[in-house]
Amino acid sequence: MKLVTADEMKGVDQKAIAVYGIPGMVLMENAGLQVIRAIQELLVSLSGKRILIFAGKGNNGGDGFVIARHLANKGADPKVFLLGKPEELKGEAAANFHILNKMEIKIHPLLAEKDLQRVDIALLHADLLVDAIYGTGFKGSVLGVAGEAIRLLNSAKKPIIAVDVPSGLETDTGRVLGPCVKATCTVTFGLPKLGLFLDPGVRYAGTVKVADISLPHKLLLQSQFRHNLITRDWCQGLLPDRDTAGHKGTYGKVLVVGGSTGMTGAVCLAAKAALRSGAGLVTALVPASLHHILETKTTEVMTCPLPDVDGGYLSEVAVEPFLQAAEKASVVIIGMGLGDHGQTVRWLHQVLPAIKVPVVLDADGLNGLVGHTNLLSRMAGPVVVTPHPGEMSRLVGISVARVQDSRIKIARQAAAEWKAIVVLKGAGTIIANPEGDVYLNTSGNPGMATGGTGDVLAGVIAGLIAQGLEAGHAAGIGVFAHGAAGDAAARIKGQIGLIAGDVLAALPEVWRDLETKTG
Repeated sequence: MKLVTADEMKGVDQKAIAVYGIPGMVLMENAGLQVIRAIQELLVSLSGKRILIFAGKGNNGGDGFVIARHLANKGADPKVFLLGKPEELKGEAAANFHILNKMEIKIHPLLAEKDLQRVDIALLHADLLVDAIYGTGFKGSVLGVAGEAIRLLNSAKKPIIAVDVPSGLETDTGRVLGPCVKATCTVTFGLPKLGLFLDPGVRYAGTVKVADISLPHKLLLQSQFRHNLITRDWCQGLLPDRDTAGHKGTYGKVLVVGGSTGMTGAVCLAAKAALRSGAGLVTALVPASLHHILETKTTEVMTCPLPDVDGGYLSEVAVEPFLQAAEKASVVIIGMGLGDHGQTVRWLHQVLPAIKVPVVLDADGLNGLVGHTNLLSRMAGPVVVTPHPGEMSRLVGISVARVQDSRIKIARQAAAEWKAIVVLKGAGTIIANPEGDVYLNTSGNPGMATGGTGDVLAGVIAGLIAQGLEAGHAAGIGVFAHGAAGDAAARIKGQIGLIAGDVLAALPEVWRDLETKTG
């Protein structure tokens, strides 16, 4: 599903009006009707319900006036509060304001703090609140009476429906720089807006409903829209069917390279995740001193020792035996538990340009590239890097705070520079490709913030690549399935006690669901 910025959505609206001849009043009417449907879903019956509508001076406020009219016609008791002066209204918003006046629906301007006393009283008896103050063009911080009104809305503890976007939320970034409506539900028009799915915006949007307001579909499917939301349907459409005549060789061979003293569990998790994601064969390559430990921890995973130094770290001597093994692989994962021994880092720098198959780099496979990210663009095959914000900050040389403040921008720039698929992990994992496309994930939960879940993700992505999926698609499906497995595990275990092994164990349930094409 496409996600759009404020300017992109504005362009769609303008073309609908100027090119297709759809009147702005029609679009506003349809928007209001879609919000009415959402209100009916929440309240069931509208008869006698007291509903407060907070309207701004722009088109968002005009939507609010349409909503008030239909509520009155359906037997509800709407009360409209206007954040501004009536004479400041223009166009369709002004036209719908005048309709309300003729219907004798009272509109109360909120121009000073003393006017908020009327709001305070009305909130006590309200059944539902509608936020139609600011639209997609809002940026910055809500100040003055509008800011105080938003604080009152949030403190009332009533259901709130936001029109298009919650007031106070920046559409393109999801930033909240001041008071912001914390909606129960956001009814967004035409296409979902980017900021509704970015942190912290996602925490203010509530349930997001994408409403059809009769915009021509051709305008909604434009190729220049580069932001995408990963959905179950998208994953299902790309996930390959299993061949009825297939065998273990059909589904690819994954090499997992990592481990150091005290860190064999990371390799084990990644290897098992690759198997649990459909790979035919998985081999774990670890320092020779740790080989016997891994053999006792795994059953279905094959193992292979590599030359090591200092009792548990890969040696530079391991370059050739590793490359020989990689020649027979479909995909290689490098990094989990690898460590930062000098010889191990030099091994990494030597093998990366020589690998011919797709590579997934995680953890110390990334830490070993700090100051050497130019190696990524020199790699022969597709590359997927899976940094968390701390790893990304080290790779690009900026603070974690700056990474988190511009997650899409940082991921997109890195993908272009490194010629790699970048999976920037965190709340709302972002996937960027070198062409500039960005995919946002919404599955997963805070319980997954525990050691080892990143190793599981790397294994899932590699397992999908092994089956022939393009690296970017494998990353998108992998991130969604990984998060969905975390959600499935949390439903049973709760979030506090969740561990990486629980996510691993829940993967089959997720794949079974995605295999159900008509589900």
